[in-house]
Amino acid sequence: MLDVSKTVRQDQTVLILRPARRTELYCPYSAMLQKQGMHLIEHPGSDSPYLAIEAGCRVGLLMLTQAEDVDHLESCEPLLNRVSISWIGLIAPELVSDVRVRECIGAYLFNFLILPAHPDHTMLMLRHAWGMAYVRESCNAPARERMAMDADLMMVGKSEAMLRLYSQIRKVARTDASVLITGPSGTGKELAAMSVHRQSPRRHAPFIAVNCGAISPQLLQSELFGHEKGAFTGAHQRKIGRIESARGGTLFLDEIGDMPLDMQVNLLRFLQEKRIVRVGGIEAIGIDVRVIAATHVNLAEAVAQGRFREDLYYRINVVCITTPRLAERDADIDDLAQHYFAKFSGTHNRTVRGFSRTAIAAMRNHSWPGNVRELINRVQRATVMAEGRFIQPEDLGFMDMPRHESILSLEAARATTDCVMIHRALTQARNQISQAASLLGVSRMTLYRLIEKYNIRARPIATSSAPFLDRAK
Repeated sequence: MLDVSKTVRQDQTVLILRPARRTELYCPYSAMLQKQGMHLIEHPGSDSPYLAIEAGCRVGLLMLTQAEDVDHLESCEPLLNRVSISWIGLIAPELVSDVRVRECIGAYLFNFLILPAHPDHTMLMLRHAWGMAYVRESCNAPARERMAMDADLMMVGKSEAMLRLYSQIRKVARTDASVLITGPSGTGKELAAMSVHRQSPRRHAPFIAVNCGAISPQLLQSELFGHEKGAFTGAHQRKIGRIESARGGTLFLDEIGDMPLDMQVNLLRFLQEKRIVRVGGIEAIGIDVRVIAATHVNLAEAVAQGRFREDLYYRINVVCITTPRLAERDADIDDLAQHYFAKFSGTHNRTVRGFSRTAIAAMRNHSWPGNVRELINRVQRATVMAEGRFIQPEDLGFMDMPRHESILSLEAARATTDCVMIHRALTQARNQISQAASLLGVSRMTLYRLIEKYNIRARPIATSSAPFLDRAK
């Protein structure tokens, strides 16, 4: 059993935040903590809280005693958003019903007490917060590979386009007909093929995937049909091909539109006869396998241009399924982002809690030319790059990119403008906070708050070595 008391020093630093900054008022809880030997910092208007956090302070008290505190709560977000510190709230009972207070509790606080709070209860909760911080920093749990694998195989979405796709997959899975899956790159054609296999009577047999565009034409026949020992230079032993390996199961031919014409003849013969002959062999081998093909090109046009055999096209296109572009299923963007965030955050960044509202707005307004594959890439990048509790648009790589043509929300437009102006001011001020704040006409703490809110990082200045925001590196 973990002895939390052994992890707590009597000279531990505690941050005291009173949003309205009534530092002249007497705070009995401050006196109580000082009697317990705690070192207090009660001036959020200076740099001392940030320095204390960098020095190892891991616990803070947020005092919400009057309505004025709630009105100034936003000014505390830069400190509350620091993932390295656990916050305890001391909240007046009449303020708990305020929506802003409830959002703050849910988003930022480790726990809270209703005033008046007994000193022993306050100290006990602080010790719990210290213990949690100790465990969080010392814990290095291995990634849950099984959960990640399940996430890779799962199709996510509740939009009308996806519901139609699910219905088509269920119908096709019950039959043994050849299936052609079409759709742009990054829309999940292989996931759809695997879903057909996993819902079919062949689900206990192998699912073998072959990317026809990734294998050289010289090796493709050997990869598909296998070869006998001595069939060609380097063939030191018999090799079982992908078709034979899929016996009883499903063979998935991805990007079949890139298959060379001479190989198309051999594949057509197999589909007609259900028999193969290994390269260098003479024996015909019967193979029971279901074929699912996929392509991002228009095979009908390829047939018209002579790049794809018409008889093979009709052989593989018994049933056609089309995977929708992400732009056609924008209602699924939030669910997809949350799904892949849950997958990656456990491996890359266990302190990030989710997406900020501006990040969600940025994702909804993006055109997603790379479809789901692009979304996966951006979410994975964001879980690596995020430094606050919530992923910001910049973590997703959106801040320097043009927005989608659709109308932006007022919040997203304001966030974009704020970030542009802050970057310009920091560049002109050579990353000096005081000078940048003066250029913007705001206080230093307001600029700190905006920098933390939008997760802004310093852009390098070639002729300067100003240590701007070293703590965020």
